[in-house]
Amino acid sequence: MSNLAQEKKYKKIITALTIIIPLAVAALFGINLRELGFDVAPLTFLPPIYAFINGLTAVVLIAAVVAIKKGKRKLHEQLNTTAIALSLAFLVMYIAYHMTSDSTVFGGEGAIVYVYYFILITHIVLSVIVIPFVLLTYMKAKLSNFAAHKKIAKKTFPIWLYVAVTGVIVYVMISPYYA
Repeated sequence: MSNLAQEKKYKKIITALTIIIPLAVAALFGINLRELGFDVAPLTFLPPIYAFINGLTAVVLIAAVVAIKKGKRKLHEQLNTTAIALSLAFLVMYIAYHMTSDSTVFGGEGAIVYVYYFILITHIVLSVIVIPFVLLTYMKAKLSNFAAHKKIAKKTFPIWLYVAVTGVIVYVMISPYYA
């Protein structure tokens, strides 16, 4: 199969995932298993774990950029694959937490409320926007289209890094208000 045919096939998968992932997260976010009568313990231990995973994702992304700048292509690929796996682990834990636990309301007062909600909203919006960027960037590399990979990676990296870092910031800001 030619690279063009492979790219066309992958773009269909990427488009589907770009739509399915946010819809699934939104749908599952609204389901609380305990409220539906299931006898599940609240997974209240997860937020610091998935915040740590967000922080680790940021470190891995930076290490991936350093690796490619040093010409270590295989390490760069492994680090980016790890960053994707970490993002998936975060997503699974985030959904599990919200399906078993009550939502926490930010309890800050004054100007910090606006800061918190600005960070939270940009984090959420960019976490959806980054999905196709990550998948397209990864696909371009897998198909050895390194010129296109490098071009899109220059957009993907800062968005993904922002999402990872602000995930930690949101956790730090809301953690005092967890029950």
